[in-house]
Amino acid sequence: MIRALLLSTLVAGALSCGVPTYPPQLSRVVGGEDARPNSWPWQVSLQYSSSGQWRHTCGGSLIEQNWVLTAAHCISSSRTYRVVVGRQSLSTAESGSLTVAVSKSVIHEKWNSNQLAQGNDIALLKLASSVPLTDKIQLGCLPPAGTILPNNYVCYVTGWGRLQTNGALPDILQQGELLVVDYATCSQPSWWGSTVKTNMICAGGDGVTSSCNGDSGGPLNCQADNGQWQVHGIVSFGSSLGCNYYRKPSVFTRVSNYNDWINSVRIGQAMSPTGPALPWPSEGHGHLSSKNPLPPPES
Repeated sequence: MIRALLLSTLVAGALSCGVPTYPPQLSRVVGGEDARPNSWPWQVSLQYSSSGQWRHTCGGSLIEQNWVLTAAHCISSSRTYRVVVGRQSLSTAESGSLTVAVSKSVIHEKWNSNQLAQGNDIALLKLASSVPLTDKIQLGCLPPAGTILPNNYVCYVTGWGRLQTNGALPDILQQGELLVVDYATCSQPSWWGSTVKTNMICAGGDGVTSSCNGDSGGPLNCQADNGQWQVHGIVSFGSSLGCNYYRKPSVFTRVSNYNDWINSVRIGQAMSPTGPALPWPSEGHGHLSSKNPLPPPES
């Protein structure tokens, strides 16, 4: 009995992240669908202050009570940020949701906004205060270091990005099923070619469902065999031809390539402790598109 109790305790501890109180309702819907409220409880809305108002700019994942994982291209040192956690509707002050100021941003030291295709599009945001974990606010899990998902592995992208190319911005959190496209396929000339690197994940490319502008920085959620959801990807870029262009799958920063960097930031040993001012990636960066719908920050 004691051994059984200990084992159950260890399992509960191992699954302390990535197991929503309200499991997502998973179905393949063309172009995505409204997510079940609070079924992706590590999803955050990254917002910036503009003319006295807060505006959604990117997504992110709560990976510790005071740390959020997002994309480097979402961050500019000229802006003041906050994150909203535990939210389904961006326009509604929902019970159980919280807003927390960002006290520090840490951008990967090898990120170069003029070379988006080199990868390293990853940043961590330290929150001004830790958020309490509830049934609506929970932590996202990191995958084991070095994990490579197989071709056609089923994952879900979530965010408040545009519903289609040049389409409307939703008020309700969206989810969309995306199948992983392995590197051998995605790096073929008829797909992304040499633009995609091994520090990235491709997912989608069916011409129907994809991430889109405003989803940047948000998670690619993939479920492990034990039922735990893991944040395998960070929305990075897509084709300037359109959000859901055939054989141009959404491209994500591969989180499992950066476990050591993430851990070093969290214990205060990373380089570049504060992100420098960076040019905002343009919507037509070569044949790439940053997934952010907003104009460049004021200089």
